[in-house]
Amino acid sequence: MNKILIAISFAFYSIVSSVFAQAPKYSNEFLSIGVGARALGMSNSHITSVNDVTAGYWNPAGLLGIGRQHQAALMHSEYFAGIAKYDYGAFATRLDSSSVLGVSFVRFGVDDIPNTTALIDANGNIDYSRITTFSAVDYAFIVSYAKQLKIPGLRLGANAKIIRRKVGDFAGAWGFGLDAGAQYDHKKWKFAAMARDVTSTFNAWSVNLSDDTKQILLSTGNEIPGNSVEITLPKLLLGAARKFDITKKISLLAEINADETFDGKRNVLIKSKAISIDPHMGIEASYMNIIFLRAGIGNYQSYTDALGKKINTIQPNIGVGVKIKAVYIDYAFSDIGDRSVVLYSNVFSIKVDINKKIK
Repeated sequence: MNKILIAISFAFYSIVSSVFAQAPKYSNEFLSIGVGARALGMSNSHITSVNDVTAGYWNPAGLLGIGRQHQAALMHSEYFAGIAKYDYGAFATRLDSSSVLGVSFVRFGVDDIPNTTALIDANGNIDYSRITTFSAVDYAFIVSYAKQLKIPGLRLGANAKIIRRKVGDFAGAWGFGLDAGAQYDHKKWKFAAMARDVTSTFNAWSVNLSDDTKQILLSTGNEIPGNSVEITLPKLLLGAARKFDITKKISLLAEINADETFDGKRNVLIKSKAISIDPHMGIEASYMNIIFLRAGIGNYQSYTDALGKKINTIQPNIGVGVKIKAVYIDYAFSDIGDRSVVLYSNVFSIKVDINKKIK
């Protein structure tokens, strides 16, 4: 199995490096934050063990794990001391005994941003009544499909996603991309692979600035942006997990993931010009499958402080959950990932099983 995972990584690297070597590193980063308090409490170590409606985001192959005919989930969190709002909703329905269809929606936005480009009137006077507000918002709409194959333990899934990014009335972008995922059970172990933006995701930006705004930008020494295409390069996520039964009522799930990028050196634990690997792991303790305690570590960072001292950090996350009949309520205490300014956020999510239980 280790040889298979290495082979997948090498093949993925060959494709990405040969075709998209000149593309930028970061794009559509709002889709890297994660969804669901369960996953966030485990430091996003979730592509292998995910078995519910949130699999539409993490690994569509996991949608086959929903235990009812339908399942729905909602999540809300706020970042940067409440400045940015992050919302998520999803619904999954079983088509038959071997396939599931899901839809997911993500919104990450900063609202009520002051627009001061018209603060000074034609006579050179400051007029605060000329200040307006706008929003910078990112949306993602994801359609997922999962299929159980005839090979025992193997599940496959795919995503088609539409991206909408908007900066007030000034600029906007439409994008489209595909993901592919797989899960495989082998004895007591579970393995997974998730290829995000497998064909690359292209955002076509359109800029719409008034003549007055262009003149203001030029007079203040700014460049006037133009229409462009933004590319999100493929990323490969690999994972392994195992569940341990401590007693008849207590169990422990452990999962480790490795996020692999092929666009040059990144500030992660394992880095090189060819490939960078960001490992993270999480655990979940369960009591009678009703009460859950979670923890995880990840986001290794190395930076230099104001005195020139090199500092290495790693981010811990924690979370709890409870199941009340067909309702799951989860909470996580998690940071968005900026280790220079630690601003942990409270993340709440709810998941509901709908209709009859699947045998």
